[in-house]
Amino acid sequence: MDSSERWGIIYDPEAGTRKVQRRWNNIKSHLDSLGVKYDYVQSEGLGSVERLTRLLADNGYRTIVIVGGDGALNDVINGIMLSKAIDKENIAIGIIPNGLGNDFAKYWDLSTDYREAIDTIYKGNKRRIDVGSCYYFDGEKHQVRYFLNAMNIGLGPRIVKISNKCKRFWGTKSLSYLMALISIIFERTQYRTHLKINNEHIRGKYMTICIGNACGYGQTPSAVPYNGWLDVSVISRPKGLQVLSGIWMLLQGRLLNHKQVQAFRTQHIKVLRAENASVDLDGRILDRHMPLEIGILHEAISLYIPSYN
Repeated sequence: MDSSERWGIIYDPEAGTRKVQRRWNNIKSHLDSLGVKYDYVQSEGLGSVERLTRLLADNGYRTIVIVGGDGALNDVINGIMLSKAIDKENIAIGIIPNGLGNDFAKYWDLSTDYREAIDTIYKGNKRRIDVGSCYYFDGEKHQVRYFLNAMNIGLGPRIVKISNKCKRFWGTKSLSYLMALISIIFERTQYRTHLKINNEHIRGKYMTICIGNACGYGQTPSAVPYNGWLDVSVISRPKGLQVLSGIWMLLQGRLLNHKQVQAFRTQHIKVLRAENASVDLDGRILDRHMPLEIGILHEAISLYIPSYN
């Protein structure tokens, strides 16, 4: 069978779990019961998902399925976009959520039950979606990275970094993330920042900035990943009890109503300065040099989503 008719499946096991083989056996059993033709590879650590995706795309697979979370999905979109495939716009991504962070999958109401997630891909309902892009200079040459959910500057990447460090001690990803969140829930750090959005220069000290193609863990709740626009939330440090109200509004999807949040919608943003701030794309830390040029590629890829009829 031509590889374009087969699924290329990449399994990115959740770090710290003892159920890796059992989960894959369950997934395999359901795939086989449906008669799906597929080839399967398991990731071997950070960076391998992107490499494996690029290999699948270069070898003609046009349905690439990731068993993983937001970080692994980011590796997949970068593997596709940076591949040598001449018709990469014809590649469709399938998601079988796995692990803690599945914000992009939740946006599309993709089930965490592997059987329902597989059935969604099997039914073949696809939607064209946007892809965020970030151009930067790494000190030697110009580079580009892509994202599906959101790009964060400041507080978001701090949580990612602390979570990664905590994971070495606590062992499990979920507990590590919780401990990281608690440790900086009253974070007071602000970063001297200079942005250019819609020809407007935004200067000041800000705690965090979220550039969302989708909801960005509630920071860009109005973002839609198929309208050709990026939503931007520029957040100043909350004062006093505003921290608690901010958390409540974040959980309620009403963060844009908070006094310390400035909201924008744009197709292009330039980050000229974000002094000492870390940057992540879908939870993947970006080794970057300012300035950053962030844009949107409208309907650049396809995603398997549930049928709502």
